[in-house]
Amino acid sequence: MDFSDPAFQLEIAANVAAAASILLAGRNSVHGWWMSIIAGLLFAAVFLQARLYGQVALQGFFIAVGALGWWQWLRGNQGAPLPITRLHAAAWPWLVVLVVGGTWGYGWMLSRHTDGQAPYVDAGILLLSMVGQVMMMRRKLECWWVWLLVNTLAVPLYYAGGLQLTALLYVGYWINAIVALLHWRRLMLAAR
Repeated sequence: MDFSDPAFQLEIAANVAAAASILLAGRNSVHGWWMSIIAGLLFAAVFLQARLYGQVALQGFFIAVGALGWWQWLRGNQGAPLPITRLHAAAWPWLVVLVVGGTWGYGWMLSRHTDGQAPYVDAGILLLSMVGQVMMMRRKLECWWVWLLVNTLAVPLYYAGGLQLTALLYVGYWINAIVALLHWRRLMLAAR
């Protein structure tokens, strides 16, 4: 880790913004959304340099959903803040089909048309992150289970891609997802 390297400085800045966003989301704070927009912009540049093209595309998604999530959390319940709720059980099979099919299709495209690293893992993280982000935007408790899976896959991918700092922070995000899951569950139960 060379602190004078501009690429490493960019990775540090992206991780600081992402850590702030993730911690704020875990605390159920609406301010996590505008921080996620900043983190998305910074991480897009980091992942482009690392040739993780699925992750670059994911950052564009995070930026767009960040704006929508900000609004949803403030006004998404007919003008009132959106409450934390559970995902309907009938949605899970559809989400599994979406993630598996999307991972296969996008992974195939990445493997055929780019020089990307680990295209199917990269694609899986992309699809799971999209599902997790939409679930978080809708304040679904189970989003934290999805984030646990994303973080489990991301740590070895980022480490192998030379992004050791990002891999280390994703270990922290894994821990945060557990803490956030428990916190959101308490908030949901207290609101009943």
